[in-house]
Amino acid sequence: MKPHIKLAETRTPDGARLTLHEHDGSYCIRLDGQDLMHSDTSASEILLGELASAQLAKPGPVRVLIGGMGLGYTLKAVLAKAGPKAVVEVGELMPEVVDWNRNHMATLNGKLLHDPRVKVRLGDVVETLARARAESYDAILLDVDNGPTPMVRAGNVRLYGPHGLAVMKSKLRPGGRLAIWSAAPDRSFEARLRTAGFIAEAVPARLFPTAKRSAYVIYVGDKPAA
Repeated sequence: MKPHIKLAETRTPDGARLTLHEHDGSYCIRLDGQDLMHSDTSASEILLGELASAQLAKPGPVRVLIGGMGLGYTLKAVLAKAGPKAVVEVGELMPEVVDWNRNHMATLNGKLLHDPRVKVRLGDVVETLARARAESYDAILLDVDNGPTPMVRAGNVRLYGPHGLAVMKSKLRPGGRLAIWSAAPDRSFEARLRTAGFIAEAVPARLFPTAKRSAYVIYVGDKPAA
């Protein structure tokens, strides 16, 4: 049996231990020993990226913000749909996660960071959004923490409250799309999306394509075109 190898370790701003592991060609990031994301169960991260496809298929340049690098699967899905003139920003709080993708997981999705369309924005995605011009994004995709209920960093709840949703709506172009990964259904969050003026939908997401049941939810909020 091949061993589980710890490749790297760091601490989150809240002091939790974040580790990267490899086993027989698969990769896993753990938080205090608990699996946070795994390359063998990446279907929901891919779906998150695919849900932006309607916004990326239009002619001309598009701009996308992905909150959370993770293992790079959402980035991969977005780049597959984005045209050559697209700008895809990846906001990541932990510079170590970006380094892990470049240095330990280059053969997984890390090589995508060398795509000229990709711009890495290190730091809190809340600050990245605050600096952005109004109506500058065609899509904002968030895989930050565990979704509306934070696990890695308590302050991430700011993204999912009324103020955070209002900010994200203001940064989307008319007809733009907000898509948010969530570890569990959250009806109150879905209601907040609608209250914020989004056309909201909860999309079930599986762990892997052949799974019989959906384990996660992706909340999609479309900004009205007019």
